[in-house]
This record gives sequence, structure tokens and C-alpha cells, in this order.
Amino acid sequence: MSAVAHPSSDLSRSPNPVQVTAVAAALAVIAALAVATSMISLKQLLLFGIGIGLGLSLYHATFGFTGAYRRAMVEADISGVTAQLIMLAVAVLLFAPVLAQGEAFGHGVGGAVAPVSISMAFGAFLFGIGMQLGGSCASGTLFAAGGGSLRTLLVLVFFCIGAFWGSLDLASWSRLPGVGSVSLSEELGWEIALPLQLGLLALIYGVMRLLGGKQKRPLWDSEGFNWRILLRGPWPLLLSALLLALFNWLTLLVAGHPWSITWAFSLWAAKAAVFVGWDPATSGFWSGGFQQAALERGLLHDVTSVMNFGIVLGAFLAAALAGRLAKPTGIPVRSLSAAVLGGLVMGYGARLSYGCNIGAFFSGVASTSLHGWVWILCALPGNYLGVRLRPFFRL
Repeated sequence: MSAVAHPSSDLSRSPNPVQVTAVAAALAVIAALAVATSMISLKQLLLFGIGIGLGLSLYHATFGFTGAYRRAMVEADISGVTAQLIMLAVAVLLFAPVLAQGEAFGHGVGGAVAPVSISMAFGAFLFGIGMQLGGSCASGTLFAAGGGSLRTLLVLVFFCIGAFWGSLDLASWSRLPGVGSVSLSEELGWEIALPLQLGLLALIYGVMRLLGGKQKRPLWDSEGFNWRILLRGPWPLLLSALLLALFNWLTLLVAGHPWSITWAFSLWAAKAAVFVGWDPATSGFWSGGFQQAALERGLLHDVTSVMNFGIVLGAFLAAALAGRLAKPTGIPVRSLSAAVLGGLVMGYGARLSYGCNIGAFFSGVASTSLHGWVWILCALPGNYLGVRLRPFFRL
């Protein structure tokens, strides 16, 4: 992600001092939220812990989608995209036996399978534009905000507003033509869907190499890996790719569904709207039973919110351990405008397309959802347009 500077891989040469006060503050907040979530249920506590692990993994390797796509398009550097392909392949293999069985630890599990439609495709395209203007996707926004980026915090605020806006318009968009939800494993059987998906991931890598893609950032640093790097970073891309796949699988086992992010953004903004007088009964989307229950309960009862809080705190802890918590700085007007516009467009697009790079693409592909593949096919052209727009905003 462009929002977070990646630390030097040679910590012994010029290490930043650990920001002890910030580490202590992070641990205190983590402990308090751990107690609070444990009082709700063991499930919420475990998901909060998984969120912290995700935040550490994302920050310590600056593992993101936005910068990876931009570097592939501008510099032919496919290192980040290759790490994503490995992450997806591992997740597909981990998800398959669980989804095939349909249960884990006595409770049902289900994949991230969403409808494929014109509105979904347009939402993914919008999201791609917003990624490049905002400088991060949903997961990147959380870990960069946790790392202290003031600009990314602004992106997050408008991401939430855009997601809420999209939820109010979703009924109108849903009337556009579509083919409904399609699970490749249900339509073709796991014996076909599993090798088909792995083959597609391998094909994508082969095509990128044929088109001139190069591995400019090693997937695993040749200098070795030790406890100090594990604690303070930076982590190899491959390590984070494997951990993200593992944590998504753990989310599936514990929550009963894969990792998602953007639903919480819609919920946070909706709760703020209720606070200032908005009536949820005026919206078909927010009149639904699940949505009404989420609005009435506290945020710590919401699975996605708890995991998002964990991601932010995990990233904050990682940044403090690395001594790289960002200091507040002024934001140029054009960059500020791009942050606002990027956040709004991403939020709106995420609501229309049933998720982001995580909930729609990562979790969708891992669940053999056709929606996940269509999402990325539509988001990439949006990214390309967003890359072309960046110079206008002096990004």
C-alpha cells in the first residue's frame, strides 16, 4: 500500500527505536477489548484475536492490493500479485474440505457466494477507481489507519459514508439484470472446481510472466528470518500471504463464514445516522431482520466490526514495535480531495458489489464463487483508470 512506508529489511543497520508508550497503550486497549469480547462469547474473543493477527500480518509486510496492482501496471512488478495468487491457492485448498463438509465444530459453515449482476460488476469497477485514488483498499485502509496515517483515516471515514450511501441505493441497483449466485463447487462438483481454480491461478501467473512481469521484490528475503524480524518486521511477502490464508480459514471455522470487512463500514455509518435522527424503517435494506438486529446491538456483538477493530489494533501494535507510527502531517488539497472521493467511491462500489478485495475477491474465490472472479475482472479496469487519474491529484 502506498499509504504505509515499508521499513528497511536491514534492521541491524538503522533500526527505529520501539515506541514503548504506544506499545503499552496498544496492549492495554487489546487487553480491555479481549475482556469485553470474552464476556460476549468465546467466538467473539477468538475473532478479535484473529483480527489482531491479520493486522500484524498486513502491516509487517505492507501486504496490500492497491499498490500491488499499480506496480504491476506501471512497473511490470508482479511481486505483490504473485503473493496474492499464492494466498488464494492456499486458501482454496484450506476451504475445500470445510465447505464440502458444510460444518465445523458442530455449527454450519458457508462460503462467500454472492450474485453476479450488472450492478455488481459496476460496483467492482467503481471500487477499483477508488482504490487508486484513496491509496488503499478496505484491508489497506484499516492497517494504514492503524499505522497512524491521517490521510487514510480520512479515507476510512468517507469509505463508511459511501458504503452507507450504497446501502440506501442497493434496492434500485438490484433490479438490473443478473444471473444470481453461482458456486462453481455446487455447479461442477469439487473434483472439477478445485483443480479448475488452481489451474486458473497458475494460468494468471503464466500470462503475467509472458507479458513481461518481473519479480522485483523477493517473496522471501534471502538474508534470513529471525525472532527480531518476527517481532518488528518487515516480514517476507510469502509469510504474510500464508498467514492471511490461514487466518481467513480460521475465520471460516470460527464465524461460519469467510473474512469480510466492508459490511462493518456500512453498519458504523448507519449507527451514526441513527444517532442524528435517521429512521432505518425508511430503507428497505436496513429494515431487514439481520440489519435491524445489528443496529440494535453493540458493535462488539458484530463479527466484522470486532475483526476490524482487531486489524486496526494489530497494525497499531506492529507499527509501534517497528518504531514507525506515522506522525500527523498536512495533507495537500488535491490529495485531500482524492482521499474523500476515493473513500466515497470505494464504499459505494463495495456495497453494490457485495464486498471488496477481501470479502468479494479473496473470500469469494476461496469459496469457488463465480462472483469473486467476475469482481476482479471488473475491478482491474477500474484500477487502471484510477492509476491514470492519480497524476491529476498529484499522488
